[in-house]
Amino acid sequence: MLLIVGRVGKPHGIRGEVTVEVRTDEPEARFAPGTVLRTVPGATPAAPAPGPGEQFQVPAELVIEFARFHQGRMLVAFEGVHDRDVAEVLRGTLLGVDSADVAPPEDPEEWNDHQLVGLAVVTRDGERLGEVARIDHAPASDLLVLRRSEGRTALIPFVKAIVPEVDLAGGRVVVDLPGGLLDL
Repeated sequence: MLLIVGRVGKPHGIRGEVTVEVRTDEPEARFAPGTVLRTVPGATPAAPAPGPGEQFQVPAELVIEFARFHQGRMLVAFEGVHDRDVAEVLRGTLLGVDSADVAPPEDPEEWNDHQLVGLAVVTRDGERLGEVARIDHAPASDLLVLRRSEGRTALIPFVKAIVPEVDLAGGRVVVDLPGGLLDL
C-alpha cells in the first residue's frame, strides 16, 4: 500500500527546488538525502526537458538530493531536477512510500494509519458495527472513520475512553460508544 508522505507545491527559486506540503509525522526520515519516493503525478503537463526536443515527464520515483525547512515550509531538491521549468512539472505530484518499508511504532499504544484501515469495529459485546475506512487527523483528536454495513459512515474519536482496545492480530478495534454517537 502506498502511503502519501507529501505533495509537491510550487517551485522555489531557479535551481529546481520545490515546496512540499508534508503529510508525515517524520519529515526528517522521509525526506532524508538519498531517500527514494514513489510518485503519483498531478495534472501538470510535460515541460521541455534539458535536451532539445525532449519532454520531461514525472518519473515513477524521485530521489531526494537534499531537503531543508525555510520559513516554516519544507524545500526539497530531487536528483535530476535542476531548473524551475522542470520543477514546475512536479507541481501537484503526490510523494509516497510503500507501507512495507515503514517500521511499526515502538510504542505499543501507537499505530500507523495503514495498520488500522480495514479492521473490524466491534462493541465490547462483540456486535460488529462496520470497519475502519480511514483515519482523519483532527485538531482535538484523531477520528476513526467507520464504514457501516448500510453504506453510511460515522466518526469515532480515537481516544482510550471510547476505543479501549486495538487488536491488530485479531483484526479488530473494540469500541465503547456513548449513547447516540452513531446517530449523528
